[in-house]
Amino acid sequence: MDPIRLSLAALAAMTALAGGAPAQSLPEDLYRAELLPGWQTSHGTRMAALRLSLAQGWKTYWRAPGEAGIPPVFDWSGSENLASVSYHWPAPEVFEVSGYRIFGFHDELILPIEFTARDPGKPIQAKAEVALGICEEICVPVEFDVSGELSGGKPDERIGRALAAGPRDAREAGLTAIRCAVEPIRDGLRLTATLTMPSLGKTEIAVIEAGAGDIWVSPADTHREGDRLVSVADLVPPAAKPFALDRSSVVVTVLGSGRAVQQAGCTG
Repeated sequence: MDPIRLSLAALAAMTALAGGAPAQSLPEDLYRAELLPGWQTSHGTRMAALRLSLAQGWKTYWRAPGEAGIPPVFDWSGSENLASVSYHWPAPEVFEVSGYRIFGFHDELILPIEFTARDPGKPIQAKAEVALGICEEICVPVEFDVSGELSGGKPDERIGRALAAGPRDAREAGLTAIRCAVEPIRDGLRLTATLTMPSLGKTEIAVIEAGAGDIWVSPADTHREGDRLVSVADLVPPAAKPFALDRSSVVVTVLGSGRAVQQAGCTG
């Protein structure tokens, strides 16, 4: 099964487990999606964005969705003159949906996307199939296409604000050390990330990502010990057994008091 179909199937299964079919009718304007064409950066790439407008009160997931749900899936294979794509996610909000803690966005998501052309002298004809979940009290799997020609243009304030809303680099935010210790468990690894960094407020939530998209990561148990933030999560691969973890691919994002910091990579 391709990633888009697998994504939708997983979300449909999760929705059924969370309570079955929707009890209420869905809004006619549940969502609208468009590709904002953006501008050419000083590096020669294109900074564009997916704009997803949601019905009032509805939410969609961040790249790491939390206790329930799945991350959005993008398929850009239908594009022309496209070499690579990278995403600049804004820091997410924290929600409770059907008793689960999730990370996402309400009402609107503007996701900056940086495109690199195969031939920088020609426009990029961008086209994506997108699969994601939209939630209120229930979750709805949706699939749509976005497309557009990426050429010319000038900086878009909406994309600029979304870029500014991303997590700060942890080193710039005062992180002085990070250590990731791992131990084998029956079906994978237990990772303990210890970050020496200033507090982000009374409530700090750490989100751990393992790098590879097929590794399930449990919600992190996070607490502070003085100037150190300690976060523990279980990592389970499809084979459900211990594996060799590439610590350089681990990403830890700490959310707290309207601020967020992000650290990519850690030492043993």
